[in-house]
Amino acid sequence: MTEGVAHGARATRTVATPRGPVAEFSRAGELKAYRDMLLIRRFEEKAGQLYGMGFIGGFCHLYIGQEAVVVGMQMAIKPGDQVITTYRDHGHMLACGMDPKGVMAELTGRRGGYSKGKGGSMHMFSKSKAFYGGHGIVGANVPLGAGLAFANKYRGNDHVSLTYFGDGAANQGQVYESFNMAKLWSLPVIFIIENNRYAMGTSVERAAATVDFSHRGASFDIPGEQVDGMDVRAVKAAGDKAVAAARAGKGPYILEMLTYRYRGHSMSDPAKYRTREEVDRVREESDPIERVKKRVVDGGMIKEDELRAIDVEIRGIVNAAAEFAQNDAEPDVAELYTDVFV
Repeated sequence: MTEGVAHGARATRTVATPRGPVAEFSRAGELKAYRDMLLIRRFEEKAGQLYGMGFIGGFCHLYIGQEAVVVGMQMAIKPGDQVITTYRDHGHMLACGMDPKGVMAELTGRRGGYSKGKGGSMHMFSKSKAFYGGHGIVGANVPLGAGLAFANKYRGNDHVSLTYFGDGAANQGQVYESFNMAKLWSLPVIFIIENNRYAMGTSVERAAATVDFSHRGASFDIPGEQVDGMDVRAVKAAGDKAVAAARAGKGPYILEMLTYRYRGHSMSDPAKYRTREEVDRVREESDPIERVKKRVVDGGMIKEDELRAIDVEIRGIVNAAAEFAQNDAEPDVAELYTDVFV
């Protein structure tokens, strides 16, 4: 919910926690969610370090704080389902099972990257993992996500398209064109709005006439709901419901994930439009990784020293990826136009 004022003054807000069902996780499920979210967190922290050292250039948007959204949704789908997202995409890649070495190598512009070092942070893909990109133009991936769903329906399979975008992109016209076509043709697409409260440096209250984005499909008769995007169990439960509806031929569904990014919009953003107290409060009260940690420890599922061992393992994976990315060869000049023109 929000406390604050308009006209440019900095607001103090917390992440809303809508009431809704949560998935019941076994010990294995809790630990998988913990491990997957921790991998994204540690990877993004390392990416931030490499950016500061000059190994990563251009734009770089970190996913720190939002890990529960993509991890929970991945737990709700099956192989063959597609994922497409915007430029804050490293977490989606890792959650899809893409190799951290290949992702980090692409960030550093190296030959072993997923786009052979030519796509960078915002434009890498993996057909084998059904990941159809990061896309740098705000909202441009939404019609593409609807197109993936159209292909599924045309081919007669039961796959669904997870199409992610942010609260800023939710005001783009092409998003509503996609909503209309998706409903008109009953396409199996889940529109996932990652509402992290700020479109670059502008709060949702200053940029949107209505801030409940789950209602944005109402005029197209697309059902939607708000989800606690800081709780991986709530995300999984909402994902299960939406995916089941899409697979059953009921058409598109909107999930508004109420989440929060801890870092700036990109690495060049000092985030002076919000207070340090606001960020610290969200970390203390709603951090998705700490929530799982508390549940498994308090529930006697695992001891804290075992969780520390997992962290050591994850750090090793990320450090190996960084080492590979810093030492891999750059693309050959002859590769400049390969895969650019077809």
